[in-house]
Amino acid sequence: MNKKITYFLTVLLFGTVMFSEAFAGGGKRNGTAGAQELLIPSSASGLALNGSNLSNISGLDAVFYNPAGFGGTHASTEAMFSHLNYIADISMSFAAIGVNFSELGSLAFSLRTVSFGDIPITTVDNPYGTGSTFSPAYVTLGLTYANSLTDRIRVGINLKLVSEKIMRTGATGFAFDAGIQYQGLAGLDGFNFGIALKNLGPQMKFSGPDLIRTASEADAKRGTNYYTIDAASFELPSSLELGLSYAYNLSSAYKMTVSSAFQNNNFANDEYKFGYEFVYDDMLFLRGGYAYMGEATDDTYQQFFGVTAGIGLKVNIGLEMVVDYAYRAAKFSESNHLIGVKFNF
Repeated sequence: MNKKITYFLTVLLFGTVMFSEAFAGGGKRNGTAGAQELLIPSSASGLALNGSNLSNISGLDAVFYNPAGFGGTHASTEAMFSHLNYIADISMSFAAIGVNFSELGSLAFSLRTVSFGDIPITTVDNPYGTGSTFSPAYVTLGLTYANSLTDRIRVGINLKLVSEKIMRTGATGFAFDAGIQYQGLAGLDGFNFGIALKNLGPQMKFSGPDLIRTASEADAKRGTNYYTIDAASFELPSSLELGLSYAYNLSSAYKMTVSSAFQNNNFANDEYKFGYEFVYDDMLFLRGGYAYMGEATDDTYQQFFGVTAGIGLKVNIGLEMVVDYAYRAAKFSESNHLIGVKFNF
């Protein structure tokens, strides 16, 4: 077992260095990645801490932030539902169910949908609308596997099918996340370390009948010809995240956790995340977080989101139910509100 762990950690460290080199130019590639729905958080507890808790997050909440955390679930079956009011009338809905197979690990299935509402159809002849509407369909299906290699080390992976469809034009892609959590770093209980590589996969490209155009020659000898617009391919919003957290028991009923994370992107400037959680009797959770994103040297790039905060409540109604709420301030639009419900069987 020790040899397997050493081999795994060596491969992960090599992969981390390799991908960090690939992301090194992220600040120069701001706005170049597509599939931005993959960045919309689905966990209220994670959003309230601004994603700083990737080293200690557990259960289905970990599916978005660090799949290794799902290996720490103690329930035999877990279900989760969440809804986020995002920006510009966009909303996200998320549902997941996970099963713990004990020593064989844990397996989860998830579904994420993004709603854009009804958008008026406009044409060259009708720039103010034809009277008809359409609604893009953005869907992400996920399969997560996680396991505990030892009492200190957890590993996990997400496989995701990404589908984007706008009327008769669509793009389909695949992505995966991989993560690890190490508990008791440096032999200190409550001191945790985590790594997550997220949204790695091949480029996506739109195609479909709506990209077909007609062209006629000036002398009309050949009549009408058809051609297809060759849409440019785009990268997925990949990132490498490293996190540390420390949990301290103030008393038998009170506990606090401080967490931090560094996120290196291929689509935006680097982020530095910080979070704080206060827990009373493993029943009431108060959370807050902040992320700092370095500004571009020419002052053209500004951080869009601000501080985060949230509250959680765990109750027993014959089964364990957790209700979480998160708030995230936004600079140029309405603030985000995410509410989630979990059931542990």
